[in-house]
Amino acid sequence: MRILFCNYEYPPLGGGGGVINSLLAEELAKRHEVTVLTSRGPGLPAESNDNGVRVVRVPVLFRRQQMAANLASMFAYMVMGIKAGRRHLLGTTYDVINTHFVLPSGPVGDALARFGHVPNVLSVHGGDLYDPSKWTSPHHHIVLRAWVKILLKRADKVVGQSRNTLDNVQRFYLSDLESVRIPLGIKRPMEGIAVRDQYGFHPDDILLVTVGRLIARKAIDQLIAMIASMKAANTHLLVLGTGPQEQSLRAQAKQLNVGDRVHFLGYVDETEKFRLLRMADIYVSTSQHEGFGLVFLEAMACGLPVVCYDHGGQTDFLESGVTGHLVPLNDTVEFERCCSALIIDRLLQKKMSLENLRRVEAYYIDHCAQQYETVFEQAIVAYQKEQALGNPYRP
Repeated sequence: MRILFCNYEYPPLGGGGGVINSLLAEELAKRHEVTVLTSRGPGLPAESNDNGVRVVRVPVLFRRQQMAANLASMFAYMVMGIKAGRRHLLGTTYDVINTHFVLPSGPVGDALARFGHVPNVLSVHGGDLYDPSKWTSPHHHIVLRAWVKILLKRADKVVGQSRNTLDNVQRFYLSDLESVRIPLGIKRPMEGIAVRDQYGFHPDDILLVTVGRLIARKAIDQLIAMIASMKAANTHLLVLGTGPQEQSLRAQAKQLNVGDRVHFLGYVDETEKFRLLRMADIYVSTSQHEGFGLVFLEAMACGLPVVCYDHGGQTDFLESGVTGHLVPLNDTVEFERCCSALIIDRLLQKKMSLENLRRVEAYYIDHCAQQYETVFEQAIVAYQKEQALGNPYRP
């Protein structure tokens, strides 16, 4: 197949949605011709070949950070993506378009599908439909909700990564929309483990680790407060990632006198990320919502028990008391209790570690790609039938 992905973020830009798109694109590129139409961030080329994937980047003018987009850059991608995409389609034909994020990528994929007479598979990621930490979340606004409804209706197929995401589609947008759930996947992690001595840790230190952009939705401040509450000098928190809240979080750690126990390690490459995960004891997350939660799978693949909230797509594959603990949203007392219980019970840690290594086998990227291939083929066949019957391309 000739596949065109539309996504306003693609590595090195953005977070989990771009990462999963790159993993999927690279896996599919082993068997198909794959192109990605995305934003051109600071210092990035207009076009490149990334692990067999042709990446076409359109200028968005307003994006200044690799890790975080802004409203202006998102709007610019809608305009420039459609304009550049139409030029691109004049010289290249595709069998299917896969659009990631209903906003801001949705209008681009929809317009190009109509222009190029090709089916559009729309993948929703969760935060593009429902993000309780942002006033800009579409579910808050009548106009944006109406726009999302139109884009969902006009897609040939809608794919969601978790039951939670698809529940939000029905709850806030279209209660009768048919959709497909395809769990996300990760690459098998690279081997290796970081040496504690090199980071100044002792063998008996308890290392909690969290990974993600330092933004309000991740609620890292709750983890820092928990470390201060725990008191034990050998309990540390490793924070992997950067973001706009970094300085305020550092200030919080200093104010609570745990600056020596909260370690901001910044952005690390994939190899080092997995080495650090394997060095740690427990994965913790106080994120207010995840559409799926790739990083939970990465933690499981490194044999870590996972303690997080019970709100989001991770509830599809995490089981309280088995893979770690799922805690009621923002119950910080229970969250700390669960972490403390795991710290004390090393035998339970080991049991959960082995179970996570077993369960994660079903969530590697090759399984995800195979399911997407099936959906693409179905969309192509259905579209061709509609064309043969002379039916209009879209409702």
